[in-house]
Amino acid sequence: MSENTAGAPTSSTLADAPAADGQRDLTRGPIFSTLVAFALPTLGSNVLQSLNGSINTIWVGRFLGEDALAATSNANIIMFLMFGLVFGFGMAATILVGQAWGRHDVDAARRAFGSATGIVLAGSVVTALLGWTFAPQILRALATPGRAYDDALAYLRVIFLGLPASMLLVLMFMGLRGIGDSMTPLWFMGLSVLLDSTLNPVFILGLGPAPELGIAGSATATLIANLVSCAALAAWIAWKDVPIALKGRDLRLVLPDPAVARTILAKGVPIGAQMLVISGAGLAMVGLVNRNGVDTTAAYGITQQVWTYIQMPAMAIGAAVSAMAAQNIGAGRWDRVGRITRAGLVLNVAITGVAVVVALLFDRALLALFVPADSPVLPIATHINLIATWGFVLFGGTMVLFGVVRANGAVWGPLAILFVAMFPVRLGIALLLRPTLGVDALWWSFPMGSATTVALAALYYGRGSWRKGALLVPEAHCEERSHADVEPAGSLRPVG
Repeated sequence: MSENTAGAPTSSTLADAPAADGQRDLTRGPIFSTLVAFALPTLGSNVLQSLNGSINTIWVGRFLGEDALAATSNANIIMFLMFGLVFGFGMAATILVGQAWGRHDVDAARRAFGSATGIVLAGSVVTALLGWTFAPQILRALATPGRAYDDALAYLRVIFLGLPASMLLVLMFMGLRGIGDSMTPLWFMGLSVLLDSTLNPVFILGLGPAPELGIAGSATATLIANLVSCAALAAWIAWKDVPIALKGRDLRLVLPDPAVARTILAKGVPIGAQMLVISGAGLAMVGLVNRNGVDTTAAYGITQQVWTYIQMPAMAIGAAVSAMAAQNIGAGRWDRVGRITRAGLVLNVAITGVAVVVALLFDRALLALFVPADSPVLPIATHINLIATWGFVLFGGTMVLFGVVRANGAVWGPLAILFVAMFPVRLGIALLLRPTLGVDALWWSFPMGSATTVALAALYYGRGSWRKGALLVPEAHCEERSHADVEPAGSLRPVG
């Protein structure tokens, strides 16, 4: 029996836990170098996932044509919304796991992960069944074009079948990051990408003994890749005896503990809602862009392809900062939380700043990967890139600040800030400045919205009440307690 940082006894500690590859205690050692080492594998996972989507899009487009691409696009909108919800639950579980790991309470970390697994598994199975049954109604509600409807239905139903495995895979990735392991998710993401991109043409075309499934073959490849990767990662976690492993008597932990489940649901739903706000604003912006003609719409589309990669460092750094901050809050090391925030902001400016500079210096070469060099779309895309891309440095600052406050369970503040910045500010600027700036008002709305978001995030970080018991971490008997009692009063100050 040992004592945690707040003086409460725990039944199992890190000292008692078996060592496993990749785990690290983020409450000790140099902050900046640890943050870099933790963030880079997360960035690699994000890049692999996006490359996988790009490769699969190439297979579908090359072999099946535009109608199939439209079908996958409609289905992917639905799946993005589904993953937004599991991201919320996964992030809430990651924070709980991270805080428990930081205060050396392995039992609490395992209970949090077990409850999250039960919630995600049950929710994803129900969603898969409902999705399979009501897929036709969903596609009709989206006004899926008639030519793409049959393909979209076949694709979407198979994707729904793979939902439980894909969501559990994401949850295991987030749980591992909560205990300081960002390398293992990178390796198993690599396995999933390799299987998915390799099997796509096999099942689309029916190569070898595989059946020719057309568009459903692309979804089948994703289903198999997720099933294999999920099973392999679960086996690896059990084999290495990772502290969050659920085996033997601990399998009962997938029946959600009421106290832990309430916390995960209470924090996960608002985090998932943030994804809905972002996607809703994105759909509204597409509607405004579409009014300016096909060339402008196409230019905006290829610019977004570049933006996908530019924003990855910021998201990886934000996730790393959140994991580090959660462990240190759990350990009562509030003196390190402020330094983690500053390190994250500096790292974001360095890495995202370099990505922005590259995108501006080599804009024509990058954008010409998607359209011919003499396309009328290219000058429009370079103009959009010049006006809006620099705002991703501000976006990265927001990801860092949100990552820190979420580490103590503060989720409603970021949700409100995102809503204000996305709708009244970004869309308001796009509409109000249109008579003066013309179509450029759309592009200026992006950095101006990002500036608003980071300013409000900094104000919330410096003046908000997020430090005072926003997240409750269950003890051995599921007693709810906050970490406000271990925060040194006045130890944190606004960044910048």
